[in-house]
Amino acid sequence: MQVYERDHHKIIQADVFEGLRTISDQSIDLIFCDPPYNIGKNFHGRKDQWESDDAYLAWCYQWIDQCLAKLKPYGTLYVMAATQNMPYLDLYLRRKMTILSRIVWCYDSSGVQAKNYFGSLYEPILHCVKDKNNYTFNAQDILVEARTGAVRKLIDYRKSIPTTYNSQKVPGNVWQIPRVRYRMPEYEEHPTQKPIALLERIILASSNVNDTVLDPFSGTFTTSFVAKQYGRKSIGIEIEESYVKIGLRRLEICSEYQGERLSKPLKKYEGGYKQLTLLEEGNGTSLYKEAALPISMQSMC
Repeated sequence: MQVYERDHHKIIQADVFEGLRTISDQSIDLIFCDPPYNIGKNFHGRKDQWESDDAYLAWCYQWIDQCLAKLKPYGTLYVMAATQNMPYLDLYLRRKMTILSRIVWCYDSSGVQAKNYFGSLYEPILHCVKDKNNYTFNAQDILVEARTGAVRKLIDYRKSIPTTYNSQKVPGNVWQIPRVRYRMPEYEEHPTQKPIALLERIILASSNVNDTVLDPFSGTFTTSFVAKQYGRKSIGIEIEESYVKIGLRRLEICSEYQGERLSKPLKKYEGGYKQLTLLEEGNGTSLYKEAALPISMQSMC
């Protein structure tokens, strides 16, 4: 196990259970869980496939129990899962927490999903709290446009004093947020990267400034990245080294890892110019070297 930390943002390179054991009980305000779905994805050589559905669910129940122990008494938990597995996690969690919302994250597809059945274009998310009478929900921070009468400037005559419809509202439980595509600036090399917009809504709604946010399956560390942007503290657990390096770069914990410069790879369609420094010039020739990062930006792991 390796731990990297800077400015209240911690990366734990470890198995989920080993990583969770290092965290104090009842110390986390918000946990976002996006585990492997048991559908055969390849995470940089680690196959997302258990020997049976029962074995996978037993594994899920274990990390759920450990996550619940880390939550504060008024903490919030969000859990994602494959559509075929979510009913089991729903039944398990409702015995331990209050499920406030069953969210559908839906998105369009860039290609044909299926030809002989209705293809899946959504992923389910459970929004759960320990105490249904005491939890964080910042409705004013996540308002969206009310695409009904307000846009058309209709009047609500049912009220004692007729007024126009509200122009903003709290989002419902169907979230239309695009998946991360290759040409998007936020794209990282990961098969199941979640979009910044998705985590923004969750973190803004269910945590406050200086709260601690935990992601036990960090992947590209979008949860920690968004937490940092909005003044939260973060802990991310990830076992795969290649994804840990993404987290170190995105959170600016260090600029080098074991002698390797941490920089975002250029995409196939991108050009790029290296910043060069002139070393020597004379006799019609010039010698350059790649410029080093300023001392203030250098940090090695």
